Amino acid sequence: MRILLLNGPNLQLLGMREPGIYGTGTLQELEGRCRKVAGELGVELQCRQSNWEGELVDWIGAIPGNFDGLLLNAAAYTHTSVAIRDAVAGVRVPTVELHLSNIFGRDEFRHRSYLAGVAWAVVAGMGFQGYELALRALVAHLRGEE
Repeated sequence: MRILLLNGPNLQLLGMREPGIYGTGTLQELEGRCRKVAGELGVELQCRQSNWEGELVDWIGAIPGNFDGLLLNAAAYTHTSVAIRDAVAGVRVPTVELHLSNIFGRDEFRHRSYLAGVAWAVVAGMGFQGYELALRALVAHLRGEE
């Protein structure tokens, strides 16, 4: 089983960017924690990050035949990108929308997600632990262990 983890714009700044909101851990630490969980679950996890909407769309579009599920933190694109929403809808693999912070407790413009309606699940506000829980839940769903 292969899972793709995509992180969107500015997440390369984790550890430096607004630590009161996003914590002090780095993207590399987050990916390392997720790889450890993937190893425990016996699945392959590929991690990627991009600030470019088109690159994220291209990666999502290449999922069929290559990955069984998607973990996606589209960051600010969550609230603006119909293109990413349409790509997720188009590939038709179980997708978990991820957010480190509770987007519903922040600025009002963050309360709307273009992805939630096409995602299998949404995890927000749980920091790094949310990624780990999302990975475990997605794998269980793909294995039919719900």
